[in-house]
Amino acid sequence: MLALLDTATGQVAPLEARDAGRLSVYVCGPTVAGYPHLGHARFNLIWDALRRYLVWRGVQVHYVSNVTDIEDKIIARAAEEGTSSEDVASRYEQIWFETMAALGVKRPDDTPHATAYVGHMVRLVNELVERGHAYQGGDGIYFDTASLPGYGLLARQDLSMVRAGERVNRDQAGKRSPLDFVLWKFAGADDRAQGTAAPWWASPWGRGRPGWHTECVVMSLDLLGEGFDLHLGGLDLAFPHHENERAQAVATGRAFARRWAHNGMVLDEQGEKMSRSVGNVISLGSLLARYDPRVLRVLMLNTHYRAPLTVNQDTIDNAQGVLNRFDNFARESKELACAAPDEAALNRFKWRLDEDFDTPGALTVMLGAIRDARAHPERVAALATAVREGCQALGLELPFEGESLDERVAEMVRQRDAARARADYPAADSIRADLQAMGYVVEDGPAGTSVWRP
Repeated sequence: MLALLDTATGQVAPLEARDAGRLSVYVCGPTVAGYPHLGHARFNLIWDALRRYLVWRGVQVHYVSNVTDIEDKIIARAAEEGTSSEDVASRYEQIWFETMAALGVKRPDDTPHATAYVGHMVRLVNELVERGHAYQGGDGIYFDTASLPGYGLLARQDLSMVRAGERVNRDQAGKRSPLDFVLWKFAGADDRAQGTAAPWWASPWGRGRPGWHTECVVMSLDLLGEGFDLHLGGLDLAFPHHENERAQAVATGRAFARRWAHNGMVLDEQGEKMSRSVGNVISLGSLLARYDPRVLRVLMLNTHYRAPLTVNQDTIDNAQGVLNRFDNFARESKELACAAPDEAALNRFKWRLDEDFDTPGALTVMLGAIRDARAHPERVAALATAVREGCQALGLELPFEGESLDERVAEMVRQRDAARARADYPAADSIRADLQAMGYVVEDGPAGTSVWRP
């Protein structure tokens, strides 16, 4: 049985499903206000691999990930571009899912949009007001964190330090505590100052829009039900975002997520978290134009999901080297990889993953199987099948049957190599996406682009 570290308790424990054989999973999705970056790639690839592994083990997974299509960043981007927030959200959502498809990330079973749930959010906020857990401030309705015993569970720290380190301008916000958070923002001067007509909805408190922390509460409970199994996301969301989600559900008497798991941050070479505000983000699009997307999957899997991940040329090259070892072995043994798998190798593989989803350990097991195959020719067929199955369980497709390319595909490959040679990475990325849509795996190497069907 798979065990994961529960952020709420700080303990690694078996993941026991609410309903036997079925797992309900919620992942905080994108705020569609810009291009996806490496931080997005990490949580999507890690949790995609977890989802695939669970399905491979025979678990039915209901996987939900939302789309935040109304938020201050979207409104600000619309003002900057001189367009509507609806246009911004629609455009960047399309880019988001195209990029995730290029990465080989499976689409969620449900992708609820915040704007479709505003009515639910208004009802939730009204209930919090009636129960005495929310109050009206100068610019919105706020959740009163002091009213909820146990607030701060996911912070895993003394919240008095947070209070001491922040100040509240009471005249402006009307907040009682720096920990209180907005549930409903009144439409007002701040919207006009951004130079755009911000979207608004009617509510018992006047026109406005929901706060970010409220949307996932109603969407997850609506689609997965109370006491759903697992809530996932990046570590930067654990507090305050996920804690604020949890607080609203608990304050209204609803059972929220039974378990929480969070992946570590992506760091630059100086050890600083990558973020747009710092300006140290590596373009995901440029990496996809230069590298096989499987390199990025190996890059993410080669570091434990809870550990910080440093992305630089060395770690990328190392991931490329690991992928090359898998690919070379797969090609060498492609005619043999249809035997019964080596059960001892697969059992070691499963054991590593079941222990807090140790993907680096699982890759090490598969690389060890390759070494064993070279040392024991009589076991090559069984080990080749085990390696292929293990890699597929994590979403890492390996080459299988050789095939000659038809002229159209060969011409696309030539055009892509020409685009890469002149550093036209958007064109190269577009051709890669077209080839992948046709069912090809695309790999970059010293000799140029190579493609095959897995």
